[in-house]
Amino acid sequence: MVKLLFLQLRPKQWTKNLLVFAAYLFSVDRVGADAFWRTALAFLLFSLVSGCVYILNDFVDLEADRQHPEKRHRPMASGRLSPTVALAFGAVVLLVSLVAAFRLSPGFGWILTGYLALNLGYSFFLKHLVILDIMAIAAGFVLRALGGSAVIGVGITPWFLLCVFLLSLLLATGKRRHEVLLLKHQKGLHRRVLDQYSVEFLDQISGILTTGAILTYSMFTFLSGRTPHLMWTIPLVIYGMFRYLYLVHVLGQGGKPEDLLLQDRGLLAAVLLYGAAVVAILKWFP
Repeated sequence: MVKLLFLQLRPKQWTKNLLVFAAYLFSVDRVGADAFWRTALAFLLFSLVSGCVYILNDFVDLEADRQHPEKRHRPMASGRLSPTVALAFGAVVLLVSLVAAFRLSPGFGWILTGYLALNLGYSFFLKHLVILDIMAIAAGFVLRALGGSAVIGVGITPWFLLCVFLLSLLLATGKRRHEVLLLKHQKGLHRRVLDQYSVEFLDQISGILTTGAILTYSMFTFLSGRTPHLMWTIPLVIYGMFRYLYLVHVLGQGGKPEDLLLQDRGLLAAVLLYGAAVVAILKWFP
């Protein structure tokens, strides 16, 4: 039972919450060890709250998930975990997490509450609206970045937030593209909004988002008020994005963006090198 409840929180998807560390990463030369531990706790709380949202979302989509070739193996959809037990567990974890968030930082607590409200809106309403569904997903990533900023008291430039929003839209678009291809003529049985998407439309969106994300990140490196040497990380960002597009458009992946980071060596190497490069530049080339 404990294992099933833990799996229901979808720990594999917690990699999405690593964005909480963005503010700490770009302020590593200005903040101390306490900021790291505060950010780590914020990461844990975001992971727990997002896990509770997954429980509710899986409960709402229970019948639809049973028609999906991959999602039917989830604990509730497979029948191994009682929905009543899962919902009760999620309610307790959610309450404890929100209380801890406000004790950590009132600003962070309100951001986490906003993230919860956004996801509730997505679960019951927004996920059925074409385009707005992927925009809601992307907004959740922006709130993660803002949460990491609030918990250590540092600012994030609008250019970085816009870049995060565009990158998140790209990931959501790749996920929708994979679902459309995977389910083909039965896509509407799993999620009604998929009937309103086509591969060609999603490919056009991907091209626009890729261009916009590269431009906004480039502007961030020059206008963030930090060292202009951050521009040397631009090639790593470009490679990482192109690698993701290769996995989606050539290899037909993208249904689980959280798995791509851990399974693809090229993408993982780009992310690790990027993080190391940012720390090195801020530490030694201020």
